[in-house]
Amino acid sequence: MTESIRLPAAALKPSTVALPGSKSISNRTLLLAALSDNTCEIHSLLKSDDTDRMLEALQALGVKLEFLSDGRLKVHGCGGRFPNQSADLFLGNAGTAFRPLTAVLAVLGGDYHLHGVPRMHERPIGDLVDALRIAGADVRYLGNENYPPLQINRRADNGVRTIPIKGNVSSQFLTALLMALPLTGEAFTIEMVGELISKPYIDITLKLMAQFGVNVENRGYRVFNIPAGARYHAPENVYVEGDASSASYFLAAGLLSGQPVRVTGIGRNSIQGDVAFAHELEKIGAAVVWGDNFIEVSRPAGQAVLPFDLDANHIPDAAMTLAVVALATGAPCSLRNIGSWRVKETDRIAAMAAELRKVGATVVEEPEAIRITPPAALTPNAEIDTYDDHRMAMCFSLVSLLGVPVVINDPKCTHKTFPTYFDVFASLRK
Repeated sequence: MTESIRLPAAALKPSTVALPGSKSISNRTLLLAALSDNTCEIHSLLKSDDTDRMLEALQALGVKLEFLSDGRLKVHGCGGRFPNQSADLFLGNAGTAFRPLTAVLAVLGGDYHLHGVPRMHERPIGDLVDALRIAGADVRYLGNENYPPLQINRRADNGVRTIPIKGNVSSQFLTALLMALPLTGEAFTIEMVGELISKPYIDITLKLMAQFGVNVENRGYRVFNIPAGARYHAPENVYVEGDASSASYFLAAGLLSGQPVRVTGIGRNSIQGDVAFAHELEKIGAAVVWGDNFIEVSRPAGQAVLPFDLDANHIPDAAMTLAVVALATGAPCSLRNIGSWRVKETDRIAAMAAELRKVGATVVEEPEAIRITPPAALTPNAEIDTYDDHRMAMCFSLVSLLGVPVVINDPKCTHKTFPTYFDVFASLRK
């Protein structure tokens, strides 16, 4: 029988939440540190299933890691070449580990087997593999064409220095290519084919690469130029920002409850695109206060939560939270340009539609959009299935702030990015 947690209908007290480290920044930072030509200390690294898979992979590749007190981690960089030229890597369902490691190992070459959980073997990787093959990589599919598991062999440099890549399925493919190609020491040009989604995640990649000594020219998100002679050199200390996607649940709680909820670990200068979620809350009735290391959301007395029709391509993960916020608006709401939801931890458009209907909403599911009409009254004690997707569990916890209890099945799926989520959420209650 599936484990579940029942969340009572709850009012909140004014609260502050210290965010866990960003998953996107944590796994990128780990890989860049491992590829650097020196040693660095990482502070506030996220402790989760996804980062555990990256750490295990780096250790299997021969990278020396020292776990210090206070959660600090010392990474001894391997100078752009992993000591172990052969490895079997199990990467769970961690896209932020699987895609960049695929590119890095394909560019370096060796004898590597990359695989994950069954859902990871349903998440497409063909666009990345096509680009890597143009660069001379030898990557083979061990199951279905265009999907993991993968076998990576030696790369033959064929002299090609301009690599086209599609960006309409996942921005992680471009991120992976950007992080990997500097390891060749050659100048490369990456050209986008078609639309690039989730551009803020590319900004994270480029800013972190610059922090590690490699500056990429970004020409309007259409062309990216990687300089010759690039090498990764780590800062002595790296501080991981709090996770802006995880912040969305607490910021939304401030809007829904009307009580001020402050998250710390991110602020007005965050490099994560998902901080834009707070701007979207502002448009629908939230009062937002921005600090250097915090964001606080509340709702003025008498202010309703307003309906919305949003192109959410810039905040695909945080936009899931808005799908539940829609229930508080009393009017039809739309989230558009979210086709990437289809290839995440689950098909998030289908999953969100199915579970919103359980609480009474009328939902129209489109190929790249979801349209939600709240019910006159929410269904109490709805049993929400979570599809082994951490964000489904965290999003639907917010239903408990709308006057009805809710049951969340498989709450431990939050271990992917936020193992203590339900404890922290409970601490906000009056």
